[in-house]
Amino acid sequence: MNSEESVDVVLIGGGIMSATLGSLIAHLQPDWTIRVYERLGEVAQESSNAWNNAGTGHAALCELNYMPENPDGTVSAAKAVSINEQFQISRQYWAHLVSIGALPEPNRFINSTPHMTFVKGKANIEYLKKRVDALRDEPLFAGMEYTDDLDRIAEWTPLLAKKRNPKQKIAATRIAAGTDVDFGALTRFLMEDLESRGASIRTNHQITRLKRQKDGTWRLRVRHLVGGTPRQVRAKFVFVGAGGGALALLQHSGIPEIRGFGGFPISGQFLRTTNPKVVAQHQAKVYGKAAVGAPPMSVPHLDTRVVDGETALLFGPYAGFTPKFLKTSTWFDLPFSVRGHNLGPMLQVALKNFDLVKYLVSELLASRAKKMAALREFMPTAKDEDWELITAGQRVQVMKKDPKQGGVLQFGTEVITGADGTIAGLLGASPGASTAAPIMLDVLSRCFPDRMPGWEPKIREMIPSYGTKLSSDPAAAAASLAETARVLNLMA
Repeated sequence: MNSEESVDVVLIGGGIMSATLGSLIAHLQPDWTIRVYERLGEVAQESSNAWNNAGTGHAALCELNYMPENPDGTVSAAKAVSINEQFQISRQYWAHLVSIGALPEPNRFINSTPHMTFVKGKANIEYLKKRVDALRDEPLFAGMEYTDDLDRIAEWTPLLAKKRNPKQKIAATRIAAGTDVDFGALTRFLMEDLESRGASIRTNHQITRLKRQKDGTWRLRVRHLVGGTPRQVRAKFVFVGAGGGALALLQHSGIPEIRGFGGFPISGQFLRTTNPKVVAQHQAKVYGKAAVGAPPMSVPHLDTRVVDGETALLFGPYAGFTPKFLKTSTWFDLPFSVRGHNLGPMLQVALKNFDLVKYLVSELLASRAKKMAALREFMPTAKDEDWELITAGQRVQVMKKDPKQGGVLQFGTEVITGADGTIAGLLGASPGASTAAPIMLDVLSRCFPDRMPGWEPKIREMIPSYGTKLSSDPAAAAASLAETARVLNLMA
């Protein structure tokens, strides 16, 4: 084995999270040495790949699962506003990087795309009205339009209205200032800039062992997957941003903070069309309501997608199940993740989520005809020959201990940090990529609390709203939205 190398920072995984954290560190502490390890031949090939995720730019403008109806019939805007606040931090950071030339022309990774909701039936329409009322005075949701008029919906996006029964009760909302984000392209651009600032990006390299040393550093064993001898690298700080592979690495690290955590993998598929005649009739991301028992990331939606400059339409997702934690990993991921400390919580989750199991079974058994029928609920004129079925990325939902319930299934992201701040990792899924900047700022504040006061002036320069809430200041919100839209060329 070759001699040991020493670096300041090791980032495990070549996705949007590692790219964002690396970018922040490179700008805040340019003298630190950074190394990125990705086991595949290119970065952004798993969850950050454009066709492996919905690429919405989650701002809660259209995702109804961020504002569920409470048992008493009320609707709260708190979670939706919080997610939008986080997305604004990401947008401001991207705008800063564009302004200094660290990112290329913004239309290569982000494009203006109206965000809509679409519901059917009296009960769902009443819910949508409550949602609109709850968001009416929220500065970050300014410009939201509501209608239950078929002709108006046809003006917004013809495919929802064409050949629809005019007697069907429907309603929709629209915010013109939504976005479509190609996170695969964004990750690649961030990695390119990171490399230009001295970082080393090592693809086809896998971390097979990581162990904390007595001096607080981490020794990592690195395997070159296409030849070469194994190497050892010593790092002062390690971030595990390996998507579905993060749980196993964090478990292997031995930090007590990972005890009680498990993962539940959910796979998925989308229908996609590139037929220009169909694509030209739909310029929006349209989200509906999830089926009973469906996980939040299975909310049906018909989306305009711009990937590598080409426009397509995407519908889905259709959920499924596989024990893999990554598209390119092993079928033993789930059983190998079971430990004595997380078995109890995982069993509790299984017992309490029968609706989810029932939903996944029904999705697994669904024929192509049934999948097309679901699409026609949104687009009555959909033709089988225009649409192809593609496999989406794996999503590993967090299962963890809960003092009251024993174990809970968490739909969201979870930052895990070691007590001494020398290691951190990320578990979970949506809203994920869209909130990468605020999540990675949280990692920095947890792991480097002594350095944050010195970094804050630079952070505020890059992200003007850092430490404040735009939602509490309408004038500041309007100004921030306008400025990032100008820099990112997002003309609604």
